Amino acid sequence: MLSLFLVALASATLLPGGSEVWLARQWCQDPSWLGLWAVATAGNSLGSLINVALGRYARHFQARRWFPVSPRGLARGERWYHRYGEWSLLLAWAPVIGDPLTVLAGIFRLAWWRAAALIVVAKGGRYAVVLWLAEAWLAPLCRA
Repeated sequence: MLSLFLVALASATLLPGGSEVWLARQWCQDPSWLGLWAVATAGNSLGSLINVALGRYARHFQARRWFPVSPRGLARGERWYHRYGEWSLLLAWAPVIGDPLTVLAGIFRLAWWRAAALIVVAKGGRYAVVLWLAEAWLAPLCRA
C-alpha cells in the first residue's frame, strides 16, 4: 500500500506517473477496494496540495524577469480564475490540465480547506471509477 501512496502522490505533482495502472495492479493482488481507494485518494490529493503550495510560493517571484508568466498573462489568468474559480478544481483529476489548475489555486490564494475539499472530491471520484472499471473488466483476468 505504501507503493500505491507514493505512486499516487508523485503522479499528482508535476512528475509523470501512472497511478491508475498501479491502482489496478494492486486491486488484482488484493481486491479490498475501500482501502485501496482511500490510500490512492490520500496520496494523490496530497500531491495536488503540494502543487497548491508551489503555486502560493511561486507568486513571490512574479516581479522577477525570469518569471515564466508576464504580468499581463498573470492578470488574464487571474480574471479567468475569479470567473470560473475554485470549481475548476473538480477537474484536478484530468490529465494535462489537472496539475496546472492546482498550481493556479495556489497562485490565486484559494483557501486551503476549499482547495483540499474540491481536490479530494475530484481525485476520489476518479479512483472510484478506476476501481469500478477494474471490477468490471479486470476481474476475470486477475482471478484466472
